[in-house]
Amino acid sequence: MSQSSPRVIATDLDGTIVRSDGTVSARTVAALARVERAGAMLVMVTGRPPRWMTDIAAAVDHHGVAICANGAVVYDLHTETILETREIPPDVIAEAVGRLRGIAPELRFAVEHPTGFYFERSYILGRWDAKDFGGQVVDGDELVRRPGTKLLAFHPDADPDTLSEKAAQAVGDLVTVTHSSGRGLLEMSALGVTKASALAALCTQHGLLSNDVTAFGDMPNDLPMLTWAGTSYGVANAHPLVLAAVTHKTSRNDDDGVAEVLERLFP
Repeated sequence: MSQSSPRVIATDLDGTIVRSDGTVSARTVAALARVERAGAMLVMVTGRPPRWMTDIAAAVDHHGVAICANGAVVYDLHTETILETREIPPDVIAEAVGRLRGIAPELRFAVEHPTGFYFERSYILGRWDAKDFGGQVVDGDELVRRPGTKLLAFHPDADPDTLSEKAAQAVGDLVTVTHSSGRGLLEMSALGVTKASALAALCTQHGLLSNDVTAFGDMPNDLPMLTWAGTSYGVANAHPLVLAAVTHKTSRNDDDGVAEVLERLFP
């Protein structure tokens, strides 16, 4: 590995290396392979739950580690198994749901678990969840009876930035609030759990520091990771808050912006 090459590459998936059509280009796959061949650590850091990782694991030939659910799950891409979880306790989920219903009765809720998710009958499924990857409709208090890796709250009409701010004021002492989808969907992890907290813990295990890390992202849920990493890139299609926070910018996800940088870093 070159003296000037980063020791860790941490990249978001959707909107960053995954194109708008849901694919990862051959160029990006080849660029990711350069990272590991050079002896650097490759970490996929995503809001996706583990059940959405099968296609990514195949695309990267089952190499590396993934941090899923915005930091709540550490996942081995080689064996496709969960290594570690940081869950929200049931009483905290129940309290958060109660407070959020109070500020926005239109919200519909779901709870991610390590291997599946539960959702209210009125919850509107997104593109991936509509494929029935382990989802189960529940009624009443059944939703809040188990710990979860992520609490989801969907509002059919709200601006995601405004909704996220209101939610953080209401439940920010209970959970970590963020969003990443461009629609009124809140994503909440256990208090203090972010992409950055999980990535920092993983780096510490390997004797690595934030300055060893180059990170890539596009949405507000990436901000903790991007501001923690020594070097950060926002793709051109990124949220304005991301583009304002990063140290560098690169081309759009659909134009292989991450691959463009990796080819320079790992010639």
